[in-house]
Amino acid sequence: MKLKIISALVFLLFSYTFGYVFVRQTYSEIWERNGNTYVIFPENKVLYYFFRPLSIVDERFTGIGSHIGQHRRN
Repeated sequence: MKLKIISALVFLLFSYTFGYVFVRQTYSEIWERNGNTYVIFPENKVLYYFFRPLSIVDERFTGIGSHIGQHRRN
């Protein structure tokens, strides 16, 4: 029973991480103004809040930023 629970938790953690990697690759873009890479989450905010914990870790280790919606062209 313990092994099933641990296996399920490992599977969920792997799925969550793989999902973030997929979103990161799908929504990444380089901002022309400063040359930095950002993950631009859709405006509906669901993906942003769901993957926010991993995006914080990702930013800490890789320097890639993230935010909701496109950059403003000021």
